[in-house]
Amino acid sequence: MRARGMTYDTGFVVAGRDSREHLDPAVVRRELGIIRDDLHCNAVQIIGGDPERLEMAARVAAELGLEVWFSPYPLELDPEQILTLFRTCAERAERLRQQGAALVFVAGVELSVMNRGFLPEGSPEERVEQLMSRPERRAEAIRDLGVRVNAFLRDAVATVREHFQGRLTYAAIQFEQVDWTSFDIVTYELIRSAEVADRFRDAVRTLTRGPKPLAVTGFGTAAYRGAGDRGGRVLEVVEHDPATKAPLRLNDVYERDEAGQATYLSELLEIFETEGVDSAFVFLFALPGYPHRPGGDPRDDLDRASLSIVKCLEGHSGQTYPGLGWEPKIAFTAVAERYRR
Repeated sequence: MRARGMTYDTGFVVAGRDSREHLDPAVVRRELGIIRDDLHCNAVQIIGGDPERLEMAARVAAELGLEVWFSPYPLELDPEQILTLFRTCAERAERLRQQGAALVFVAGVELSVMNRGFLPEGSPEERVEQLMSRPERRAEAIRDLGVRVNAFLRDAVATVREHFQGRLTYAAIQFEQVDWTSFDIVTYELIRSAEVADRFRDAVRTLTRGPKPLAVTGFGTAAYRGAGDRGGRVLEVVEHDPATKAPLRLNDVYERDEAGQATYLSELLEIFETEGVDSAFVFLFALPGYPHRPGGDPRDDLDRASLSIVKCLEGHSGQTYPGLGWEPKIAFTAVAERYRR
């Protein structure tokens, strides 16, 4: 693969609340250095909802020599709010590009599911369920969704291109039926589940035969047994605060399985490498809202449901990288070994 990537979270913003209360630039620099040197990445997807944080992290990554995928991640916004976010981020990304950063702008991620105005109201899971729940009109519903998504993406491309002159992509779900004509890179969120495992490699091979480079983002799984089989439903085991949407605890006891998470990521990276994927970004490095809580009720150990390759600690730093509030999981080593090859 040309770009061996990791996804780095600067904080998801929902209803004005940022999932990362603090983001220390010194910590960002140190973690991005670890991503480059210890994970052997040459690219990083910087995601989040705060343009200032995105620019700060992207600048650090560029200074470290990483290819930067500048990826504003709108959540529960309407189309006009998304365009406003893109406009601001495109201006910041262009400033970095003109200063010499190797930079790709990602015009959103799974917009139809994660935001308002494309599918009926509800949670992301409920939106997908409503789209798929009536087999007799599923094809028609997907066609209609594709029309709405592509109409918005035309506006998004025009907005971004007005301010940003570099390469442009969008991180799509396949059922969004994206018209890739205006984009430089085709990017899909590809998540393997038990239902599609037998044909996943063939699907990737088919996608790489297109006329434009193929990137894969959003792939990963959690560290509990059976998580990889669930695919995109991996977080359904988490109970959330109804008001803030913050994760509270797991809805049952799930056996910790770091080795299973590591094997899943290693297998997918092998498929992407051998089938001709141009760029791949593991989802994700750290997820502070899902702390590791050993020794107590296993339902309180939110890290078991986290897709991160490090386990975030509460109130103390780790031993492997003193001063940083996490410890590598087995998946950290698996990704590093795969990228080192």
